[in-house]
Amino acid sequence: MSRALHDMNMKLEEKSGRNRETLLYKSELHHNLKKVQLKSKHGEIFSFNENGEYITSSKIYINLMNIYGKVTRNFLGEFSPWAPPDQQLHITSMAIPWKTKDNTIPRAQCVDNCLPGYRKMPIPEAQTCCYNCVPCSEGEISIITDSVSCTQCPDMEWPNEAKDQCVQRKEDFLSYSNGVISICFLTLSILFFLLTQLVLGVFIKYQDTPIVRANNRSLSFLLLVSIKLSFLSVFLFLGRPVDITCMLRNITFGITFSIAVSSLLAKTIMVCVAFKATKPGSSWRKWVGVKLSNSVVLFCSFIQIIICMTWLAISPPFQELDLHTYPGTIINQCNEGSAIGFYSVIGYMGLLAAVSFVLAFLARTLPDRFNEAKYITFSMLLFCSVWIAMIPAYLSTKGKNTVCVEIFAILTSSAGLLVCIFLPKCYTILFRPEMNMKTNLLGNKYK
Repeated sequence: MSRALHDMNMKLEEKSGRNRETLLYKSELHHNLKKVQLKSKHGEIFSFNENGEYITSSKIYINLMNIYGKVTRNFLGEFSPWAPPDQQLHITSMAIPWKTKDNTIPRAQCVDNCLPGYRKMPIPEAQTCCYNCVPCSEGEISIITDSVSCTQCPDMEWPNEAKDQCVQRKEDFLSYSNGVISICFLTLSILFFLLTQLVLGVFIKYQDTPIVRANNRSLSFLLLVSIKLSFLSVFLFLGRPVDITCMLRNITFGITFSIAVSSLLAKTIMVCVAFKATKPGSSWRKWVGVKLSNSVVLFCSFIQIIICMTWLAISPPFQELDLHTYPGTIINQCNEGSAIGFYSVIGYMGLLAAVSFVLAFLARTLPDRFNEAKYITFSMLLFCSVWIAMIPAYLSTKGKNTVCVEIFAILTSSAGLLVCIFLPKCYTILFRPEMNMKTNLLGNKYK
């Protein structure tokens, strides 16, 4: 007030007249008082704000009552309005006797902080400091404490176990070296390939013997080569799938099996023709020879080749990344492209096998010591059983399990052809040479 009066009087000295002085005194006192600012030697500023409130520091005390009922006042801190905003309030927290363990400052919330990997979920009709911590949803992470929401990982990444970091997804395919099953398939494929090569060597060495010649040795050689190729086709199903291997997989085993089954069909037809041609004056004699068998193989195989080429031209198989079947895993697999093309290849192969089975079944009782129709009957029965069982297993699996089903079907059906058709002949050639004589060709009555 003194400073305000002083400032006002200094202005009044410059003016003349008592009335004017009285008027200015009454009207300008509060105006001058509002503008007064005093600064102490400690840097404190004393003044009024725009609302006419006196701005000064406030000292903060706490009243405490001891066990005897006596009240004491402890100094806690001070509020300095002229200080920077983040330094206006100063509290000595250790001077407060907190009702907590070790006199620590209590937390102003109901629950612990939500760690990374969790997010806050508000509790209905509760204070904002009370919430639940829920894990991030599948495919999401949170990297800060008390996160309000979670962040979705990129398509090629997936949260780690703690859900606080996105890591590369695990890739799933049937590799050459990853797992016992791959090694088993490789071992079986190589062993059966070597066994087929051994059988082919035996047939080449004894190609002029009656048992080899009687069953059309050229078809036997073609059948053994196609079985060898089917065993080698297993290697196309192992390793990381790419577009070229996806196209070669089904095409290779489809064509090789079609050649093999066509050879068996030609063998069966030749058995029936040869029996009918033995009758005097039979018109079937003109069909006896390699032309008929070669024509059957070429015609039946050519139809399968046309089906495969049409499939590749319209909608070929391609590499596909499946991100949704198994969480956190990329299934690297082959998409057939056209389901009609795939099942057309399988269906035509099954048609050839069914026709061969029927003809071989009808010709199994023909009187020929070297008649292999009964072996073809059993091999086609096994072949059809394997591929019929393969269809539901193929449709109900994903990823490398589907590849395992295909490889198992290829190995089993190829091994069935090899064992059922050729091992009995090899046994006769190697261990029963007396049976591999021309006198046994038509039975005992011609001895």
